[in-house]
Amino acid sequence: MTQTEQDTGTRDARIARARTARIAVPRSEHAEFPGADRRPDPLALLARQDADRVPELLPIRYGRMAASPLAYFRGAALPAAADLAATPRTGVVVQASGDAHLANFGLFASAGRRLVFDFADFDETLPAPWEWDVKRLAASFEVAGRENAHPTAQRRRTVLAAVEAYRRAMQDFAHRTSLEIHHAGADAETLRAVAAHPPAPAGRHRLDRSAGRSPVRDDAGVLHRYTEIRDGRLRLAARPPLLVPVSRLTGDGDPATLEQRLGEMFSRYRQLLGSERRAPLDRYRLADVARSVVGVSGAGTRCWLALLVGPDDGDALFLQLKEAVPSVLQSCTGTTVRGESGRRVVTGQRLLQAVGDRYLGWVRATGFEGRTRDFYVRRVRDGRGVTDVTKMTPETLRAYARLCGWTLARAHARTGDPLVIAAYLGSGPAFAEAVREFAVACADQNERDHSALCSAIRNGHVTAVSGR
Repeated sequence: MTQTEQDTGTRDARIARARTARIAVPRSEHAEFPGADRRPDPLALLARQDADRVPELLPIRYGRMAASPLAYFRGAALPAAADLAATPRTGVVVQASGDAHLANFGLFASAGRRLVFDFADFDETLPAPWEWDVKRLAASFEVAGRENAHPTAQRRRTVLAAVEAYRRAMQDFAHRTSLEIHHAGADAETLRAVAAHPPAPAGRHRLDRSAGRSPVRDDAGVLHRYTEIRDGRLRLAARPPLLVPVSRLTGDGDPATLEQRLGEMFSRYRQLLGSERRAPLDRYRLADVARSVVGVSGAGTRCWLALLVGPDDGDALFLQLKEAVPSVLQSCTGTTVRGESGRRVVTGQRLLQAVGDRYLGWVRATGFEGRTRDFYVRRVRDGRGVTDVTKMTPETLRAYARLCGWTLARAHARTGDPLVIAAYLGSGPAFAEAVREFAVACADQNERDHSALCSAIRNGHVTAVSGR
């Protein structure tokens, strides 16, 4: 059911739909977490994903996931989706993030150089039940709280803060017009006010003092991080295995063939952009491409960092060409996605993200290991930064939870029916308390799954390298 089909009924009819959903799936049932007899082996699910990834990068993936229970949680998107699919469903669908854990949010510089807070990753986006995103988010805060050795009572307050922020925001969006929701303020100043509810003592809940004023990282910082002067020219730095210039890679044919293939892929991407978005890009030329390893769940997929240089010294633009594979939610929802996986990611990002990326696009490429593969292209942002969640105090983590809850509600309100969701949630804490129970059970299972991975590494069943 599309958003238009969901919200064209009368207000009473939509509220009645929410009440019907409450009867079918009482809010208390969202505490349910599938038992061991209903869970597929998470390591088998991860191995299934490995089959189509770059083999030499898989040890990096598992080394990152083994680093801690929180790192494992971030990388286990497919096992998480399988768990969520075994829980009760309200039947109310939104464009879901598909992987709405706390590390997939961040601060970014908008086109006007103002910082905004929003989603940072869209690889798994797909139409799905709204409550899946909420549960994934809540569980991530329970896992992070344990990682930070926060007391049980503090973790409880943090998880409830995330879910209650979602509920309060959805109640607000239920009374707004569609255009008001679409243009809901996403700047960091507005979101800091959300984080500070209820009011906090002076100096508390401050995530970043520069928020809303200036980017936390400028173009010069990105330039220094990724480049070097080689043979008298600006090139991408060689920092294997995490960043390897294409000229030094083997596989997919000789380096010259691979470089030509990537150049052709980039040209097709340019052609698919609208003329108004292509115009500024046409002032840059492709200077270098390197294979990069990003994230935890994405490690092992094909990802390229492209360096484009303009007519002036120091005028550089960085684009990421990232492989798009089917969402982990597809096998759980039965959703059929038409067209390229790259198009799915780009469409989902445009629906969910309040401030868009003008260079966002997709392309289908042939010749990689003799196969057709999908990619999406985005700018490497120059203004991302939030305090490391593993170093947050209970108060700061709770403020961050409110930011994430509000942001998730706005995304769901843009693509679903906020009135139906708000009416289902109601005005009390029943849903939040149930999701908190789910989060605790999920975190318990996550620790067992992380331990199983570490055991498989020690026994030689899984190969991993640490510190990368």
